[in-house]
Amino acid sequence: MDKLAIKVNSEIGKLKGVIVHTPGAEVENMTPENAERALYSDILNLSVALPEYNQFLGVLKKHTQVFEVKDLLKDILQNNENRLFLLDKLCPQNRQRSLSDEACDKLLELSPMKAASLLIEGIPMVKNNLTRFLDNERYCMHPLPNFFFTRDASFSMNDKVMISKMANAVRDREALIMEAIFQKHPSFKAATVDPVAQFDHTGKGTIEGGDVLIAREDIIVMGTGLRTSTQGVDSIIEFLKTKPGVKHLLIQELPVTPESFIHLDMTFTFLDKNQCMIYEPLILDSNKHLTIHITIDGNKVSRIREEKNLLLSLKSLGMDLEPVVCGGNNDHYVMEREQWQSGANFFALEPGKVIGYERNVRTVEAMYQHGYEIVTAADIVSGKASFTDHKKMVITIKGNELSRGGGGARCMTMPLSREDVF
Repeated sequence: MDKLAIKVNSEIGKLKGVIVHTPGAEVENMTPENAERALYSDILNLSVALPEYNQFLGVLKKHTQVFEVKDLLKDILQNNENRLFLLDKLCPQNRQRSLSDEACDKLLELSPMKAASLLIEGIPMVKNNLTRFLDNERYCMHPLPNFFFTRDASFSMNDKVMISKMANAVRDREALIMEAIFQKHPSFKAATVDPVAQFDHTGKGTIEGGDVLIAREDIIVMGTGLRTSTQGVDSIIEFLKTKPGVKHLLIQELPVTPESFIHLDMTFTFLDKNQCMIYEPLILDSNKHLTIHITIDGNKVSRIREEKNLLLSLKSLGMDLEPVVCGGNNDHYVMEREQWQSGANFFALEPGKVIGYERNVRTVEAMYQHGYEIVTAADIVSGKASFTDHKKMVITIKGNELSRGGGGARCMTMPLSREDVF
C-alpha cells in the first residue's frame, strides 16, 4: 500500500485522509469529581454520544479514507522497538509526577490491542499497599477523555505534521501518542516537527491544533488565548523562518472567558473559497482583542502590524471572504448560545461542502440563506443523499451530547491530506 503523504495547504480542499478517535471507555471513566481535571464542565453519557459520533463517522467514511487512533496505535505497538520508543517517552513523564512504575510494566506485558486501549482508557491503580489503599485516586495512568478531539494534539501544516504542546498536562500523552504514530506507522509519509520543543526557550510555549487554520499555502491563521500562548505563536514564527519565500501569519486574540472560546475554530472556520463562518461579536465587532498580521520573508520577520479585523487582513492578501454569522444576524443572545454549542465549528469535506451540528438551528438557517442545501448525516449514511447532489451543502449531525464536550466537527478531525484549491 502506498504511503499517504502529508499535504494540507487549505482548510477546504477535498479531503483525502483523516484521523479520528471514536470515544470509548475513557469518557465513561470520568466522574463529577475528576471532570474538571479532565477539562470538562460536565460528564458525557457515552450511550448517547456514541450514536451521534457514529453518524458523524459514517459521513466521513462515505467521503474519504478514515484512520482510527486506536487501530494505528495497536499497529505500531506490535513492534517491540516501537513500544519501547513510546514508553520511553511516557514513563519518565509518569515518574516525574510520582506515579508508580506499575503502568509502564503493565504496558510492556500486554497484547498490542490491550496496551493501545489502556493507553487511552487509563490503567486502574492496584490497591496493594496502605498508601494506595488510602489514595482517593483511582488510576495510576489517567484516562484521556479529550482524545476524540483529535485536532488538538497534532495538526498538518503544508507537508509537515506539527506536534502540539498541550496547555494542560493531562493531555500531554495525546501528543506523545500522535507523534509516535506519525514517526512509526507505515501508512504515512510524515515528517514531524515539535515547534515548541525546538524553538521555545521560555518554557511558556503552548500550541493546540484548534488554534491553527491553514488559509492558503502561504497564510496561517492562529488564535492565542487559553490554549495557545504568544510564546507558542513565536515558535511557529521561528519555524516559518526556516522555510523559503514570503509567509503570512494572522493572529487573533481570544477572550479568556467563557470556556467556549477555548480555540480559534470555535469562532471562525472556512466554508468555501469565498465564504467563512464567524462569531461576529469577536471576529468583526471586538475592539478589545487584537488582530495582528506578521509577515515573514525568508529567515526574518519583515513586518508586524495591527489589523482592523481578520476578514480585512485576509482580504488584503487576496482572500475576500463573505461571512456567514454563527447564530444568524441581529440577535446577540442567539449568537452567544449557538457559539457556546460549537455553532461556528464547521469542518469542510471539500469546498462548499461542510459538516456541523444540527442543534444550532439559526446558524444552519444562515447557511441556507447563503446557498447551502441542508442535508442530514442520516441521509448521507443511508445513501438517500450523496455529496454530488448539490454544489454547496451543510451536512447536519446530531450533537446534543457530543457538543457538551466543548467541540464540534472540526475539533473531532485531524486531516492528513487535501487536494489543492488555490
